[in-house]
Amino acid sequence: MEPRVDFISLGVSSVDRSRAFYVDGLGWPVHREVAGEVLFIQVNHGLVLSLWDARQMQAEAVVSPPDGVPCITLSHNLGSAGDVDRVMEEAAAAGAVIIAEPVTQPWGGYTGYFADPDGFRWEVAYNPTWTVDDAGTVTV
Repeated sequence: MEPRVDFISLGVSSVDRSRAFYVDGLGWPVHREVAGEVLFIQVNHGLVLSLWDARQMQAEAVVSPPDGVPCITLSHNLGSAGDVDRVMEEAAAAGAVIIAEPVTQPWGGYTGYFADPDGFRWEVAYNPTWTVDDAGTVTV
């Protein structure tokens, strides 16, 4: 098996509410959609974010509903601390709950966290030692 991730699927309590946040609020384009069941958003080079009705996802994946917010962080890496501030403001305007205001981290980066309507955590980060070239290769 080659090291690759093509989809990140999040089980959400309301696909319509997630659509309002990601599409209407953040302005992300819909790639494909089955109304009320699943929403696909192409987020990067061949990577799709799938926002899937949690009950359907749990049934198919044979998973019990979580007691709280699942421990997963999705990261949105940017080219400057100013970009982090801007994206955090955009997320708040779209209805995100700001979990941690952006701060300079001991390792030299600048990060903040917000939660989407289902509580999934998004890290918005600038890491001055982390670059991605045009081919999508990460250099640290």
